[in-house]
Amino acid sequence: MTVDAPIIVAIISAAAAIFVPAVSFYFTKSKERQAHWQRYKFELYKELVDSISGIVGTDSTPEGNRRFALACNTLHLIAPRGVLDSLHVFQDEIRVSNANRSVDKHDELLSRLLWEMREDLRIPQNQRITEFNARLLCSGSKVESPFTPRRIG
Repeated sequence: MTVDAPIIVAIISAAAAIFVPAVSFYFTKSKERQAHWQRYKFELYKELVDSISGIVGTDSTPEGNRRFALACNTLHLIAPRGVLDSLHVFQDEIRVSNANRSVDKHDELLSRLLWEMREDLRIPQNQRITEFNARLLCSGSKVESPFTPRRIG
């Protein structure tokens, strides 16, 4: 039994007509899932940064601390090791029980944490870690922090 060339071409064309769209659909869905995952991670990272604003200087409130704790805990679901390690070191630095806190160390560790998040999100043209510096701003709307001792007399 011999098969004519036109029949072979027709079979190959039919197979390609099914295979190419299937592969294209698979890759398109894969890219969509990846984009959705990146958006989800961005929202969780944004919540962490927003919550950090609630624990800065005179802006610090008990609600801000609760929000920060929740955001940190949630990151354990999605963040890679680099982000989590940086987060833990940052948490250790800002702990009330840390008697050796320093603004410079705080800014260095915050910069590292934010840089790790940017790396995880694949931010285009992310600076090298040695060139990336982040600092927090405080609104200054309160005169004194609840953690600042009052001067008497």
